[in-house]
Amino acid sequence: MDGVTSTQQLPSVDDVRSALKSVQDPEIRKPITDLGMVKDVVVGADGVVTVGIYLTVAGCPLKATLTNDTKAAVSKLPGVADVRVELDVMSDEQRSELRKSLRGDAAEPVIPFAQPGSLTRVYCVASGKGGVGKSSVTVNLAAAMAERGLSVGVVDADIYGHSIPRMLGAREKPTKVDTMIMPPQSHGVKVISIGMFTPGNTPVVWRGPMLHRALQQFLADVFWGDLDILLLDLPPGTGDIAISVAQLIPNAEILVVTTPQQAAAEVAERAGAIALQTRQRVAGVIENMSWLEQPDGSRLELFGSGGGQAVASSLSKSIGSEVPLLGQVPMDPRMVSQGDAGTPLVLAEPEAPASAVLKEAAKKLTVRARGLAGMMLNVTPAGR
Repeated sequence: MDGVTSTQQLPSVDDVRSALKSVQDPEIRKPITDLGMVKDVVVGADGVVTVGIYLTVAGCPLKATLTNDTKAAVSKLPGVADVRVELDVMSDEQRSELRKSLRGDAAEPVIPFAQPGSLTRVYCVASGKGGVGKSSVTVNLAAAMAERGLSVGVVDADIYGHSIPRMLGAREKPTKVDTMIMPPQSHGVKVISIGMFTPGNTPVVWRGPMLHRALQQFLADVFWGDLDILLLDLPPGTGDIAISVAQLIPNAEILVVTTPQQAAAEVAERAGAIALQTRQRVAGVIENMSWLEQPDGSRLELFGSGGGQAVASSLSKSIGSEVPLLGQVPMDPRMVSQGDAGTPLVLAEPEAPASAVLKEAAKKLTVRARGLAGMMLNVTPAGR
């Protein structure tokens, strides 16, 4: 009688499969049951449940996470004494079907952010010259946005001077599934960079057409999923990449980073003024390294003052619409040390004055009201 009772208490195969719906692939961020990754389920009479899982590739870097999540989900079912996970690898045909289910069966990959129905806000973080902290601003904005619960991606579009992976602490390599690239994640942010494909600190020596093709692949071949925000860390100036972005993602907006120095501000204006030619919107200006706060509370303006507001005012006048100054970020040595350590300042020192400014700028960029073009309005015709 006891044997019958214990058998009746065991979960069914359907119960186990239902529990597996809560397990997401760590890279794709979709349930493994929807991705065809559950190979089989066996419920033993002794309460031991064996789950067969298909990995997308043999060297899946997050297979330990997938195994642990599967065990955790199934072990919650009543009657389960133990959970064993057996890993297998998808065939080429299975990977092809997975890619089609995620990206469609188009002959050529399309850039999802350039499609009319895309709701992803794309911000191109630009500067007129190097050394203004553009990449630091990018990673901190991305981390702050992700902390607000948004789905965020970063493209390190500075092909020659790539630095985003180190500053975000993204040490994993991308995973290739059929012709689709799965970007690594760090601090809740998906990231892709040419530095993930080059050995060591090897320099990239390419001309314009190669730069365009690399950017196109980062946007079309990488599976980003449903992003709320995509940030592109552009190289300084108004060269090939800035032009390619305007061609590939016409709806991308420009975010200008400058320092208070007037000479830097003049150069930054050019980076923002490219919007006049590309017909892109300028989302705003962030002034970095605005001042260094002294122990007595006074401010030491190492690079002068007023550069950020000057850029915002000049661009507002030339473009014909308001370009806001989104924030003035004070200097903080920890911005550098945390960037080298791979943990953005907004996460490591959330109470720091610089973090507060960057978080507020991230908030302004994420809660900005969208235009009504292409949106369904909740209205009904008035009766006669």
